[in-house]
Amino acid sequence: MDFTFTEEQQAAAEAAKGVFAGVAPDTVPSPALTTGAVADTFDRALWARLADADLLSLLLDARHGGAGLDAIALCLVLRESARVLARVPLLENSAAAAAVQAYGSEEAKAALPARAGRGELVLTVAAHGRTGHDPAEPAVTARRDGGVWVLDGVQTAVPWAYDADVTVVPAHTETGRTVLALVPRDQEGAVLAEQFSTSGERLGELRLESARLAARDVIDADGAWEWLRDLLTTGTCALALGLGERVLRMTAQYTSEREQFGFPIATFQAVAVQAADRYIDLRAMEATLWQAAWRISSGAPGALPVAGDVAVAKIWAAEGVRRVVQTAQHLHGGFGADVDYPLHRYHAWAKHLELSLGPAAAHEEALGDLLAAHPLA
Repeated sequence: MDFTFTEEQQAAAEAAKGVFAGVAPDTVPSPALTTGAVADTFDRALWARLADADLLSLLLDARHGGAGLDAIALCLVLRESARVLARVPLLENSAAAAAVQAYGSEEAKAALPARAGRGELVLTVAAHGRTGHDPAEPAVTARRDGGVWVLDGVQTAVPWAYDADVTVVPAHTETGRTVLALVPRDQEGAVLAEQFSTSGERLGELRLESARLAARDVIDADGAWEWLRDLLTTGTCALALGLGERVLRMTAQYTSEREQFGFPIATFQAVAVQAADRYIDLRAMEATLWQAAWRISSGAPGALPVAGDVAVAKIWAAEGVRRVVQTAQHLHGGFGADVDYPLHRYHAWAKHLELSLGPAAAHEEALGDLLAAHPLA
């Protein structure tokens, strides 16, 4: 395999750097200073700049106004967004639009991807199930009633639920298949209840009670949910990597300037060893991320299905980003808890990313199941 990025992928990353250069992490709303949600909505001004830079349509084909790039390009952009704690539904909107483009009905393809790519519509995905640990698809049932689908169940911790125009909801049928329902914000039978992330963002518990959707608004294609889930999880790993890299850089700068006994504490062996361990974590997070993104983008075969590489990447991302922010807090001392300094914001976001799309333990279970079903020679 070759992990050299193409010119198009590098151009997307450079464009993202330009857009995110204007975001100051120390001005991002702090969950330590706010009761309830840190803001009523996401950063709409930044969203408009992303749309103007064509970064919301990376995965879309030219017929939908997109660049026709792949998961690797999206992960490069997400990596940059996490370095500055960008408060935008970039991952969810991009992944949902790409899923509709690839698997949706002709009516859905005409109505959603192009507008989502221009920032006119916001799409999100209900991917956490009832607990955030177990698979999402068993949490909602879908059954046919004549020419419509009827949905019942609950999905927890839906990101940007109150801002989204359409929420993509995985649901299981009586035959055990998984479909994707495109649930509009004003759908009858769909109710939201407020929840809050550790980052202070407002999430939504989505309750579906006999919600009736036309067949055109339900994606019934084989593999659609698995593809979307793998892309979302891999994108979450990219966010964790970008955040972790920024935190380690902040730690390196602080420890090189902070002195004890007349020397920078970065020169102390105990400090240097801890920082080196976290650097190794980040490199492992990076290698497993690009492996997963490459499998999704290329469709290349492997010893395990793509989900195996995605599980490995999420295990490293969840454990690695937690260790990075914990070490950073330790090496910063009391300064790391100062609400005028952005580190505590990164810590709160890291905990959210660690648990998003399942903690490490959930992906270890999934990986074990895959290994049992596909014994390695």
